[in-house]
Amino acid sequence: MNYFRKYIKSNLLVLLAAATYLTGCTKLDSVPGSALTPENFPTTAAQFVQATGPIYTSFYGGPGRPFWFVQNLSTDENVLVARGGNWYDGATYAQLFLHTYNADNGNIASTWSWGFGTIGQCNQVLSIFATAPDSPAKTQTLAEVKTMRAMCYFYMMDLFGNVPLTTVFADPTADLSTKSRAQIFTFIETELLAQIPNLSGTNSIATYGRPTKGLAYAILAKMYLNSQYYTGTARWQDAVTMCDNVITSAQYELSPDYLAMFKPSNGPSVKDFIYAIPYDGLNALGMTYARFTMHPSLQTKYKMPYTPAGPMYTLPSFIALYTDANDVRKKTYLIGKQFNNDGTPILVSTTNKGLSDAYTGSAPSAAVQHQLEFTPDIIFRNVATFDVGNDELANEEGARSIKFYPDSLSPVRDQGNDVPMFRYADVLLEKAEAILRGANATQGQTALSLVNLVRARAKAAPLTSVTLADILDERGREFPMEGWRRNDLIRYGLYERTYSIKTDTDPNKRLFPVPRAELALNPKLVQNPGY
Repeated sequence: MNYFRKYIKSNLLVLLAAATYLTGCTKLDSVPGSALTPENFPTTAAQFVQATGPIYTSFYGGPGRPFWFVQNLSTDENVLVARGGNWYDGATYAQLFLHTYNADNGNIASTWSWGFGTIGQCNQVLSIFATAPDSPAKTQTLAEVKTMRAMCYFYMMDLFGNVPLTTVFADPTADLSTKSRAQIFTFIETELLAQIPNLSGTNSIATYGRPTKGLAYAILAKMYLNSQYYTGTARWQDAVTMCDNVITSAQYELSPDYLAMFKPSNGPSVKDFIYAIPYDGLNALGMTYARFTMHPSLQTKYKMPYTPAGPMYTLPSFIALYTDANDVRKKTYLIGKQFNNDGTPILVSTTNKGLSDAYTGSAPSAAVQHQLEFTPDIIFRNVATFDVGNDELANEEGARSIKFYPDSLSPVRDQGNDVPMFRYADVLLEKAEAILRGANATQGQTALSLVNLVRARAKAAPLTSVTLADILDERGREFPMEGWRRNDLIRYGLYERTYSIKTDTDPNKRLFPVPRAELALNPKLVQNPGY
C-alpha cells in the first residue's frame, strides 16, 4: 500500500471529514452555510485542525487541474493538442499555448475561482476562530490559515497582477476593488513575516501538508526573487536571506532519488518537499496528470485502471534542454520506441488508414500491428483548429511526461502522487540566481556550487562555470510539470518569445485576464491591460 495512504488515514482524514461542516464560496463576500459556530467549535487542538479541513480540500482542485493547465500550457514546455476535433474544447487549451487567451477562457476562470474560493474559506475559518479561547493550538492554527491565505494571494498576484484584497469574512463594508500588485505584494510579505514566529519549524509527518516556517520562507524567497518584476524594486539579497533561512533550518534536503519523489508512494519521507498537496487516489482526489500525458496503449504496461487520453505533449525544444546523457531527470519522459517490462514491443492494433490518414493504397482497412513510438516533432495539420490529426502517428507525436508516475493502486483515474508546490531544490537554485543577479554569496555557497548540488542529485556532470542562462535551463530540467516555467520565463524576459506555432509577442499576456464572469459579479474590479 502507498505509504501516504497509510499516513492520511491516521493524520489527515479528519481534514476531509471537516468538509461536511464547512462549504466554500468563490465570491469573497458570500455567506456559505456552516454547522460550526464560535459557541460549539473549536475548543480542542484536534478540532482546530478539523476546522481547517475545507482549506486543504480546496487545494486539491486547482493544482489538480485548471491551475496546472494554466501554468504549464502557457509556456514552451507542454501543449494539449486537438485531435480530429477532440480536446479542442472551445480553444481553452489552444489559447493558453498560443497566448491568445481572453476573459472567457474556462481554465483561467476556474483558476480564479479556485484561488479566491480558497481565500474565502480561509476568511470563514478565521471568523470562526475569532472568539475561541486562546491556546497554543489556536495560535498555531491561526498562523497556518493565514499562511495558506497568503500563499493563495501569492498565486493570484503572480497570475493576475492587480486583484481584490479582503481579509474579513462576509463583511458588507469590505472594499472589493482591485488593488495594485505592489499592494498585494506588501500584504503577503507583512502577513508571512507576522506568522513565522507561530508556525512550526519542524518538517515531519505531523506537519506534512500543513504550512511551516519553511513554507513561509520559501514563498518570501520566490517573491523577493521576482520583486523587480512585481514591484519595480530588486531584492536579491532578501531572496538570499530567505533561502538561507530554509537551508540553515536543517529540515530539508535533496532526496537522493529524483524519480521516486514523484511516484504515488511519495509523501512525508520526501525531504525535498517544503510544501506538498497530499493526494491519495481514494479520499483526497483531483490529481489526474497521467490521464493527460499517457498514451492509451500504455495502460497495460503501467497497470492503469482506466484508459488514458494522452493529448498533452512535450515540445522537442524543451526536451533539448537535457544535454547530459546521464541526467536521470530525462527518464521522466517517454521518447522513441516503447517496450513492455519483459522487453517485448508495445504493439498498437490498427489499420493502414488508422495508422496514417495519408495512406492512399488499396487496402485502407487492412489490419496492421504497429510498435508504439513517440517521435519528437509536433505537426499541426490544421493550425486554425489546433489539430494534429487523429490517426495513430499523430497520437504518437511529442515526448510524454511520466514524471508523476501512473498510480496502479487507485481504483479510479485519480492518482495518489502528492504534488509539491515548493521544494528545497528550488530554494538552492533561487539562491544561485539571486547571487548571479547581484546578491552577496553566503554560507560559503556560490552560484556554481549550488547549481552543482542539484545536478549531482540528478547524476549530471558538474558545471565548471555558470550563467543566468544556465540556471534557467537547469530550472527547466529540474521542475517540469511543477508549474514554475511561466514564472521563470517572465522573470527572464522570455515569456513573449515565439516557439512552435506560438507567434503572439504581446507583453500584456504576462498577466491573465480577469474572468468576464467575475467582472460582472464585482463591478469594482478592473480588467488587466490588453484585454
